[in-house]
Amino acid sequence: MGENNSHKHSLLFIVLISCAAGLGGLLYGYDTAVISGAIGFLKKLYNLSPAMQGFVISSIMVGGVLGVGFSGFLGDAIGRRKVLMLAAALFAISAVISSISTSAFMLIFARIVGGLGIGMASALSVTYITECAPPSIRGRLSSLYQLFTILGISITFFVNLGIVNMGSETWRVSTGWRYMLACGTVPAIVFLITLFFVPESPRFLVKSGNIKKAAAVLTKINGAEIAKQELDSISKSLATENDSSLGQLLQPGLRRALLIGIFLAIFNQAIGMNSITYYGPEIFQMIGFKNNSSFLATSVIGVVEVFSTILAMFLIDKLGRKKLMEIGSAAMAVFMLLIGTSFYIKLSNGFVILIFIICFVVSFCISMGPIPWIMIPEIFPNHLRARATGIATIFLWGANWAIGQFTPMLLNGIGGAYTFWIFCGINVICFLVVTTKVPETKNKSLEEIEKFWIPKSKQNAKGSSVGAK
Repeated sequence: MGENNSHKHSLLFIVLISCAAGLGGLLYGYDTAVISGAIGFLKKLYNLSPAMQGFVISSIMVGGVLGVGFSGFLGDAIGRRKVLMLAAALFAISAVISSISTSAFMLIFARIVGGLGIGMASALSVTYITECAPPSIRGRLSSLYQLFTILGISITFFVNLGIVNMGSETWRVSTGWRYMLACGTVPAIVFLITLFFVPESPRFLVKSGNIKKAAAVLTKINGAEIAKQELDSISKSLATENDSSLGQLLQPGLRRALLIGIFLAIFNQAIGMNSITYYGPEIFQMIGFKNNSSFLATSVIGVVEVFSTILAMFLIDKLGRKKLMEIGSAAMAVFMLLIGTSFYIKLSNGFVILIFIICFVVSFCISMGPIPWIMIPEIFPNHLRARATGIATIFLWGANWAIGQFTPMLLNGIGGAYTFWIFCGINVICFLVVTTKVPETKNKSLEEIEKFWIPKSKQNAKGSSVGAK
């Protein structure tokens, strides 16, 4: 009975600290969605061209790339937890400046500052969870970041809907969007306060020499017996590979891990989901939703995202990462083809296109939405995880920037049909690469996954030396 209570206590502890770190997704989700509600009014207020409209949205990704770029080095220097706290503070500052901005350029500056915070959080929130979670539920716990991202998006859609119903069109253009952006201080403050109550990652503690603290955290997570095994495994892993230079990632074996991480990062963004998230109300207006009904349709998408992401949490550790990505990318290709074709034939029934979009969203949320965030930290060894995850996430933010920047230009230039057909092609490529190149990491410890990347020559050499003994 006592052992059962101890297990429940350990499970509760790891769930709570994973939720605390996962709250970083709220920042990412809020800012991803809030600008979709504000951009139409900003377009009128500042007379934005399609290119400038794209830059207002994509400017946060500029900050995101910079934040991700040094998140790994900061995370290795001062710890995951402290960097996450800095990220929350930067986002709160950004939300305040955004809400009082008096020009498009001031708003762009504020969004770059916010991007610094979101970039750091996006790289290290899942890294923190990955380094704490037991292998059997690591996928489920790591997907909490994506769940909070989706919750942030969904909540924000309803916040936007409530604000647009508060006043006239003139009020929305002059003032309403400011309320939308100011509300971003709430998730930032919640995230910051929560981080005061979580411990540092045990793998960072071992790396920095705080063995006693690491042992205490691992004992709370796994119990005393497994904690000793984990501590020994982490120590051996770090002792074996004490060279943490980035050049290691270009060596045979780890180079493949890096390429897979970069692929997952790029295709998490490039498959087209963010075109819907950033420009949802604009797209729904294109297919016939008038006035505030476009905001309502976007809110429906947000609810679908939440339930689909919860479904993914139950599937990831059962079906596996690879199989879900194969199913999801194939389905997304089909639905992007249908959406593009609907635009091409000028289908008059907007609700049919809405159904296709909902099916695409479900496919994304059970596959290429949460899984890259889970797998990228998983596939890198302990001594390089924070920096390697940072490098991969730079590519994620770069792809995110491209979607934010060029979607309005594509929609205005080549039209909805060809834009969505391009995304269809990208999903086909995604399916082919996942099927042929990406390994399965389900139920593997982080130290077992490290062995995927050891070149055969080294494995044979180790085997020979063991045989000789």
